[in-house]
Amino acid sequence: MALNIDIAELSFSFGPMSHRLREVSLEVAEGELCCLLGPNGAGKTTLIRCLIGLLTPQSGTLRIAGHDTADLAPRQLARLVAYVPQNTTTVFPFTALDIAVMGRTPHMRITDRPSVGDRKAAQGMLDRLGIGHLARRSFAQLSGGERQLTMLARALVQEAPVLVLDEPTAALDYGNEVGILQVVSELVSDGRSVLMTTHQPNHALMWADRAVLMRDGSVVASGQADDVITAERLCHLYNVPIQLVSASMQGSQPELICMPAVRRVRRDLRDTPNHDTGLPEEGVRDEVRE
Repeated sequence: MALNIDIAELSFSFGPMSHRLREVSLEVAEGELCCLLGPNGAGKTTLIRCLIGLLTPQSGTLRIAGHDTADLAPRQLARLVAYVPQNTTTVFPFTALDIAVMGRTPHMRITDRPSVGDRKAAQGMLDRLGIGHLARRSFAQLSGGERQLTMLARALVQEAPVLVLDEPTAALDYGNEVGILQVVSELVSDGRSVLMTTHQPNHALMWADRAVLMRDGSVVASGQADDVITAERLCHLYNVPIQLVSASMQGSQPELICMPAVRRVRRDLRDTPNHDTGLPEEGVRDEVRE
């Protein structure tokens, strides 16, 4: 299976005392979803910025669909990798269709205007993602989930073999979160390679083929998601007690789900001698589950 993302010993720093990436290596094959996990400041977004050409690494190699990104012009790179950021805002009165059409830019000359075909492709992608009826709606008036789907449509009309998603479900409600992940899963089934950063280990356990764990700018574990995601590694990564439990839906094989090994314990203070201390009648404390 061809490698669409091949990163080898990549290092980046903003100065001698600010190392953000330290010899990072990872691979994502055609038709694979790879989840990149790690605490804040681990280097995930810096790695993505190197991948899409916004930052230039000091050392190492980065190949997209067999091409060394150091040899590619921005327009050439944009034909190989599409990017969906965490959040997108605009001060201009763009519609959802306007935003989606921007994904055709790598395939146009600098003096070109979007063609009828470009607008048709963008509308078709909005339709595929279930938001075609929002094409004429102001982007600024869309909900968080609708904006993310619009940005995903923009990325897909680039027709790039690699899709990079930086926490695409951040700040979304549960329904929109699942909807985005279902769309991503379908794209992977169609042969796209997807690299997605996330703070949710369950995204990797339930949706990903591969997982990469990062901390302090380095890769601490990489491989098949089920092998990489362990309670011990997650505890070390996030400095919080974590447990993996087995769960299954009707007619499916059991799957592991990540849960914090901490629970809320409600304490009824009405029967305590300190009833008049000003505390609420029902308090909450955290207790580590043995």
